[in-house]
Amino acid sequence: MPEALNEQEETYIDEDLVTRLLEEGDPEAFREEFLAGHPYDQAKYYEKAGPELRRKMYEFLSPKELAEIFEVSEIADDEFDAYLSEMDTRYAADMFAGMYADNAVDVLNELDKSKVLTYLTLMDDEDAGEIKDLLHYEEYTAGAIMTTEYVTIPENSTVRSAMTILRNAAPDAETIYYIFVTDDENRLSGVVSLRDMIITDENAIVSDIMNERVVSVLVSDDQEEVARTMKDYDFLAMPVVDFQQHLLGIITVDDIIDVLEEEASDDYSKLAGVSDMDTIDRNPIAAAKKRLPWLILLTFLGMVTANLMGRFEQTLDQVALLAVFIPLIAGMAGNSGTQALAVAVRGIATGDIEEESRVKLLVREAGTGLITGTVCGIFVIGLIYFWKHELVLGLLVGVAIVCSIFVATLAGSFIPLLMHRMKIDPAVASGPFITTLNDIISILIYLGLATVFLSQL
Repeated sequence: MPEALNEQEETYIDEDLVTRLLEEGDPEAFREEFLAGHPYDQAKYYEKAGPELRRKMYEFLSPKELAEIFEVSEIADDEFDAYLSEMDTRYAADMFAGMYADNAVDVLNELDKSKVLTYLTLMDDEDAGEIKDLLHYEEYTAGAIMTTEYVTIPENSTVRSAMTILRNAAPDAETIYYIFVTDDENRLSGVVSLRDMIITDENAIVSDIMNERVVSVLVSDDQEEVARTMKDYDFLAMPVVDFQQHLLGIITVDDIIDVLEEEASDDYSKLAGVSDMDTIDRNPIAAAKKRLPWLILLTFLGMVTANLMGRFEQTLDQVALLAVFIPLIAGMAGNSGTQALAVAVRGIATGDIEEESRVKLLVREAGTGLITGTVCGIFVIGLIYFWKHELVLGLLVGVAIVCSIFVATLAGSFIPLLMHRMKIDPAVASGPFITTLNDIISILIYLGLATVFLSQL
């Protein structure tokens, strides 16, 4: 029996009917029903169907038709190999040839080099050549996410001839809303919109209507910088050039959306102290492998905290009530540090924090820490006085909270800025790491003050 679908989701495809047609082996009826749906819904069904149903789909769909589904699917990077192993090798190679080159490269980068070579060998020379060119670029750069399926027109052509070029090239182009203009040596010289091409006189020269101030990115630029530039300018596509301004490809907005999602997921993973949260691990062993490194590191930091408390054993023995407020002070300091960390990391990721505003950020966060610490400290002093009738102890805890929150907030904003300056991903300064570090600082402040004023308690 074919593997049942895991869950029901609302789509424009009648999933039960499609499943029944696959089981009955009716290719014509299946194609009529399935291909009438939106590619996104087709991809959702394809992912939910079990291997046995998918193998029937490979029999009923052409590689080109499956390529359109594969491009919009949300298959996890570590699952590509499993899906491709269900296909005939020649079928898979033809599917890659039918995909846009940049999307094919995204998948091939997740496979073993031997398998990539096999697929490339089975493709025709033109398709394989386009994919090979993109595979050579370093991962996470503009070159790695750009596509070579775009439309260019010579700057000395007329609008009539340019429209002819556009009509012929459009079926294979990833986007035609922006048409890039090049000179005789393929150097980027301008850009013209499809709208301008339509409304302009056919006899006009392209160089007269193009915009010469083209915003472009270098092929070696980091993909996060490219995403930020496209977001700032609200572009649908952006040209990619080399240092001599030769046009190499374009990056489309759909690829930028994927980059933004990938970068956000990566930052959140590090802030949570977990590596690679792009996929949901159904295997507990695989999930544990991603979490253990951080947990082991935090265990050692926790031992530092325990050792630090041991050094104040005499103080705690004399006034046991001091131990009651350790979790309160450490928790408030940790939370304040994590808040400051989130603000700093987000500012760095969005580019809001520039060189001249870093000092302002630190001053602002220091002021915020001082205000919040003072308010919380006064509040805690009142609570302890009415609860334990210990004014001196309340003052001690309150002052410790003020100092701890102030230092924790400053550390939470300073550490990411320092790591960014050192070319280290600031998200590595994860929430658990900052929290543990602030535990050490807050305990040192609290018990250090208690030791100094022990005679007053």
